[in-house]
Amino acid sequence: MNIVLLDERQTQNEIWMIRSTRQLEHLIQHVKVAVGDSLKVGVRGGKRYLTEILSISEQGIAVKAIREEEIPAKLPVTLIVALPRPKVLRRLIMDAVTMGVDKIILIHSYRVDKSYWQTPFLQQIEHYVTLGLEQAGDTIAPQIDLYKRFKPFVEDVLPSFIHADAPAYVAHPYAHDAMPFALTGRCSLIIGPEGGFIPYEVDLLMQNGCQAVSLGKRILRTETAISYVLGRLFTT
Repeated sequence: MNIVLLDERQTQNEIWMIRSTRQLEHLIQHVKVAVGDSLKVGVRGGKRYLTEILSISEQGIAVKAIREEEIPAKLPVTLIVALPRPKVLRRLIMDAVTMGVDKIILIHSYRVDKSYWQTPFLQQIEHYVTLGLEQAGDTIAPQIDLYKRFKPFVEDVLPSFIHADAPAYVAHPYAHDAMPFALTGRCSLIIGPEGGFIPYEVDLLMQNGCQAVSLGKRILRTETAISYVLGRLFTT
């Protein structure tokens, strides 16, 4: 936890109180904060501040803002991922948020087990987003959308994301073109399920403006591919 996130309603007064059991346990037992220490605190969906700890008690930690700090910049990318296994979903969301993805779309595809859409993990996405923001020191959550039908999404929704200055790349292990690197503009990145998109799905994506690109000769897991590709696309 590299920032404490508070709801806007908790920051209406001059003195702010941290009362979340999870946050208090981390700060007191693991970070071992003390009165007078500096603490990074963010208003969820708003600004980030450096604060000073004024008091610590069983009821909470009182802090006061010292100065405003810059929020980490987002990556200009729409990450479109075939819904993975529930346990992979947790890590995927946390890592994507930590890396600064500003829009995430989860879609269905032929090799996505329909039971994944019933998993309780989908109801916990907000918690995974919070963990990712806390790791990154960020306050702005990405937009997250779900589409349970592949063809309508590709034909009716996806084309609105694609134009000359905002290409869409489908990670495909057998594509001839290599994944680009060090982009300066916006793009969409599409990652398939375990086993990859079936040929029909790849063809449909390409018919609707996407470019199939290779990640190299190695076949990567979904969560590994996302971190690798984001690092490659937006390296400086």
